[in-house]
Amino acid sequence: MTLGSLLYLSREDVEATQLPMSEIIQALEAMFEEKGNGAVEMPPKPGIHPRPDAFIHAMPAYIPSVQAAGIKWVSGYPGNQARGLPYITGLLILNDPDTGVPLAVMDCTWITAQRTGAATAVSAKYLARPESASVGIVACGVQGRSNLEALACLFVVRRVKAYDLDPDVARRFAREMGERFDLDIEPVTTLPEAVKGLDIVVTSGPILKNPKPAIEAGWLAPGSFASLVDFDSYWQGAALREVDKLATDDVAQMRYYRQAGYFRDTPEVYADLGEIVAGRKPGRESASERTAAVNLGIALDDMATAIRVYQRAKARGIGRVLPL
Repeated sequence: MTLGSLLYLSREDVEATQLPMSEIIQALEAMFEEKGNGAVEMPPKPGIHPRPDAFIHAMPAYIPSVQAAGIKWVSGYPGNQARGLPYITGLLILNDPDTGVPLAVMDCTWITAQRTGAATAVSAKYLARPESASVGIVACGVQGRSNLEALACLFVVRRVKAYDLDPDVARRFAREMGERFDLDIEPVTTLPEAVKGLDIVVTSGPILKNPKPAIEAGWLAPGSFASLVDFDSYWQGAALREVDKLATDDVAQMRYYRQAGYFRDTPEVYADLGEIVAGRKPGRESASERTAAVNLGIALDDMATAIRVYQRAKARGIGRVLPL
């Protein structure tokens, strides 16, 4: 028996598969239900940190139901934007669960962006009010865009307020995303405008180990849901202690980060998102609850998405076959 070949997918190839956000949301919701029932395998991600607030992480996971096994090797460098490079870069490897032989190597930039937005949407489905119609986007980069795209798949979004440290970025976000999804997006110049009185708030700036959080207690309205894509970088401890239910995508990984010095002023979480999706713990129980999700970004998200990218690429003849 020979090892054969693997499929290489560049970022352009991955995007060319045109995997819809709605399908990624469905894939992640199914995965989180399996996670809540203990039917998946994923250790907390180890990493190295060559520069301040930068990381390079190894993220392995296995989802038996869709035969997705692999690892993502991903970096996040806040200083890259000044160099004209993306904040997130990396590669993802899929393996054959039966033999361990690599099946595919693909760029993970698009997958990371889309699955992160999808994880917010799954969280919001269980923790936000179903009639939520207003959204605040804090930090209008790649994640701000993917999170709004995902939320628009599940909610009838009527009003969006967009804030960024660079007002030009917020204005461009409002113009481009408004046209793309036919949304009413208002660029705002102060942080409170993008948080106060809104049904859903997403913060998606760089992840910082020693942040100077600016969102204060009292800003998140009763009945609102917040997605903390950037950990607690924007949220003061007092603001998070007002939250009635604080969930995370992986409790073990949250503990790992605490031991590494993150989340020093963040309260303990109420539940793993998998527990909520599987019905082991309730999500939102009243219209007045403040709820939030700290989705750390887990390898199961990536494998649930990557296996579908791989299948669509194979079916459409996308990518380059390389010998092993």
